[in-house]
Amino acid sequence: MKVLLTGFQPFGGEAANPSWDAVRRVTPRGYELEAVELPCEFGTSAAVLRDSVVRHAPDVVICVGQAGGRNAVTPERVAINLDDARIPDNAGRRPIDVPVVADGPAAYFATLPVKACTAALLDAGIPAAVSHTAGTFVCNHVFYSLMHLVATEFPGVRGGFVHVPYAPEQGHDDAPSLEIGTTTRALELIIRTTINRTTDLRTTAGTLH
Repeated sequence: MKVLLTGFQPFGGEAANPSWDAVRRVTPRGYELEAVELPCEFGTSAAVLRDSVVRHAPDVVICVGQAGGRNAVTPERVAINLDDARIPDNAGRRPIDVPVVADGPAAYFATLPVKACTAALLDAGIPAAVSHTAGTFVCNHVFYSLMHLVATEFPGVRGGFVHVPYAPEQGHDDAPSLEIGTTTRALELIIRTTINRTTDLRTTAGTLH
């Protein structure tokens, strides 16, 4: 199995982004891993993601982003076809009420086993919950772009998005945070759970045929 894992550059005046800080620490065990840092920019992020999928031909794509204020690792269930930015991205763009993909479906569901991933995290003592909104900033832009790419060009790929809390070193003392080591472990569990479920499905399909 080959996994493509992405995180984001810092944005909004932050010096770091826990999504990339955790992604780059993930150690593959029994699978191939490609880690890619995405720019926090509308349009460009989706283009870099697409190039990475084409180049690496992964079986699984998991994109990761920061959700400041959340107190848990949250696998996302739904991507919506909407860019509506509260603040500018790193290129100064601030789209309002613009579709991610013109004439695209209103929404896509992740094809990761989000409930199984969440259960695995909780079993490991890591705070986790299924989320039904990835917002309307660059995280959702990437999530929707990924799922549209999977639906239209790479139907065999499992894909989805995971939001992670602030890291303590970011200094948001009034908001929940999670140690980078714990966030890294959470991503490793999500990858392993997804691979196991994907392997089980392929085995079952082979048995049926």
